[in-house]
Amino acid sequence: MTDFDLVIRGGMVIDGSGGEPRQADVAVRDGVIAAVGDVPTAGREEIDAHGQLVTPGFVDVHTHYDGQATWENRLVPSTNHGVTTVVMGNCGVGFAPCKPEHRDLLIKLMEGVEDIPNVVLSEGVDWRWTTYPEYLDYLSGREFDADLCSYVPHAALRTFVMGERAFNREEATPEEIAQMAAVLEEAIDAGAFGFGTSQTMFHRSSDGQLTPTLAATEEEYAGLAGALGRAGSGVLQFVIEYNDDWEQVLDMALRQATAAGRPFSMSLVQSHGKPQLWRTILDKVDDANASGTAATMQVLPRPLGVLLGLQLTLHPFYSTPTYLAMADRSLAERVDELHKPEVKERILAEANDPNPTIAIGMRVRDFDQLYEMGDDFDYEPAASDSIRAQAERLGVSPESLAYDKLLERDGRNVLYLAFSNYADHSLEPSREMLLSDHTVPGLGDGGAHLGVICDGSIYTHMLTHWGRDRTQGERLPLPYLIHVMTRRCAQMMGLHDRGLVAPGYRADLNVIDLDHLDLGLPRVVRDLPAGGRRLMQDARGYTATIVAGIVVSRSGAHTGALPGRLVRGPQSEPITA
Repeated sequence: MTDFDLVIRGGMVIDGSGGEPRQADVAVRDGVIAAVGDVPTAGREEIDAHGQLVTPGFVDVHTHYDGQATWENRLVPSTNHGVTTVVMGNCGVGFAPCKPEHRDLLIKLMEGVEDIPNVVLSEGVDWRWTTYPEYLDYLSGREFDADLCSYVPHAALRTFVMGERAFNREEATPEEIAQMAAVLEEAIDAGAFGFGTSQTMFHRSSDGQLTPTLAATEEEYAGLAGALGRAGSGVLQFVIEYNDDWEQVLDMALRQATAAGRPFSMSLVQSHGKPQLWRTILDKVDDANASGTAATMQVLPRPLGVLLGLQLTLHPFYSTPTYLAMADRSLAERVDELHKPEVKERILAEANDPNPTIAIGMRVRDFDQLYEMGDDFDYEPAASDSIRAQAERLGVSPESLAYDKLLERDGRNVLYLAFSNYADHSLEPSREMLLSDHTVPGLGDGGAHLGVICDGSIYTHMLTHWGRDRTQGERLPLPYLIHVMTRRCAQMMGLHDRGLVAPGYRADLNVIDLDHLDLGLPRVVRDLPAGGRRLMQDARGYTATIVAGIVVSRSGAHTGALPGRLVRGPQSEPITA
């Protein structure tokens, strides 16, 4: 008779605390870690981890699986990369609460902000809820390959109370603010983790309308923060624009979080237009923490990059008249046409006319920050590898070289546009951000930006680039990397039951062959409702990923097990810890 459901043998345990690795066995019973050390007793299942790392499962604090979680059991691409807990509802967009007459408004907003096609959402989301508690009840009946946590999306909340007046960006009345606060408090009591909101003009519906949350006043935010304060739970999650009003918006958000006694979280990036502003923002956040406000910034550990290609939403010629005339043809037909010299000459002579509702469309010809994603692509590419630098060496225009590159691999070649976090062709700013006591890795946006971004892989990138391979500068210690991806992220969300390899904690674990850990190139798959397209990225080197003591993947292959569930609200520290 065995004492344990699972024993992981002889791995190098990096336990999530930030402490030094140690070789140990890890035993699991009833979904929690039962022992760490020398475990002589056999388990019903055993994994040989000699020569490999054993870590807590990673906590992905910034995703958009709000729709995907209603039609799919696997929370990919995040769970391809060792993630065992995800947090959705970020940036104020989502699908609950929602009255039937407002469904199309929320679909168009998600389509525009997060690049999820309308047809995918219209067919995939079945709308078996109206209120937010009903949405959580629906999700609680589903099974996943990771645990799922959810913010209340501010745009949905605002629309639920104000109707189309929210999308007309009208100010909420005191009565409407009180009603929103009551709905939010009810959602927190049902298990929401706070609310997500946006104060950026980059966030628009697919029809060009600005996100309704832009119209929220400080009085509205005070009402919502007060609801979290009364409930005694929940994070205020913000995304703001780095414009002339950034300080006013950030000060307001911190002021409301402080008044409510609730944690605050926001995205932090290096803006190429204001490359030192992130330091000022981080200093302000450090001061807020020193004054007693729990404020945590979410940092992307690589350039904020957009993928460009003929199969994808954008590329340098996507809006030229000649290309638009063929845009609806099959890839093979477009490639044949684009190979014609006269077509190339005509397209290169045409001006790009980016759609103003797609903000990044204005940047698709930033050839100084455009790179080809070849095999073994380095997410910290040298300036000499840019399309402009290559074109200068070849004596051709960067437009001509980019055009030719798009046609390689039968039109499936991908170019990488680094538009934030890479002003000086270096990730030193990201490294400095990650070293702060008040940051966590995030902004992977799993479940969103399906035709332009594939950053759900950042957890593998953290280990390979920052922990093992970086050549342009200093790396980061593995124990620290594991700590910020696990325990620190879990604590930010109030998930005190996970993020450590220690007795009593949830048995969410990874067994990782670091020597062979590797990222595949992003690829296009069509596996969404209505045959929708999305970018997917795989990893090699995850020997096993374990959720609640159950192996959900072995050597990158899903086992079919779905032990992940909806998590309702913060979780307490284990009594045995």
